[in-house]
Amino acid sequence: MTNEIHVTGTADAGATAVITHRVRDGMHSQYDAWLHEIGPICRSYPGILDWQVIRPIPDLTLTYTVIIRFDTHDHLQNWLFSEDRKRLIAEVLPLLSGDDDFFVRSGLDFWFAPEGAKAKLPVRWKQFLITWSAIYPLVLLMPLIVVPLLQVAGLPQNHYLATLCVTGLVVFNMVYVVMPRYTKLVHRWLFR
Repeated sequence: MTNEIHVTGTADAGATAVITHRVRDGMHSQYDAWLHEIGPICRSYPGILDWQVIRPIPDLTLTYTVIIRFDTHDHLQNWLFSEDRKRLIAEVLPLLSGDDDFFVRSGLDFWFAPEGAKAKLPVRWKQFLITWSAIYPLVLLMPLIVVPLLQVAGLPQNHYLATLCVTGLVVFNMVYVVMPRYTKLVHRWLFR
């Protein structure tokens, strides 16, 4: 089994693995059972932030894509090269028509399938619309929350401090709250 690992960013920036599996015809129910076994084990590892499975869309895609986010690159590596995962990958290989392919990324590029992944990429204009439609309400709402909180905290009114706090909260919400759920919600349209 050959695995390519492409890493960008720093070890402390968080890390995402995008794992692609092409399942043999007639083996999808066994693969789903395997996902139900490996998921809880993965989620028990230190530093896990999120686990998502994008199933094939009939007549459009053939690949299962599993997206796993960890708080650090080291925690992700601990899972990817753990004995638990090695054992489970050995069990699933007969169900696959290819290898266990995964790519590791850091930063924001986990929102959409990263370069080099075997999964189909959404067209750029859809990525733009989804990102914009998620950022716009956050940029409108965050100042309404942050500025009064800074005043309550007794901090002097400072445009740079307010902007720092607002942008930090917008990015935090995009990475950890909004985009993982939003892309899951609209993935049919996104990949159509």
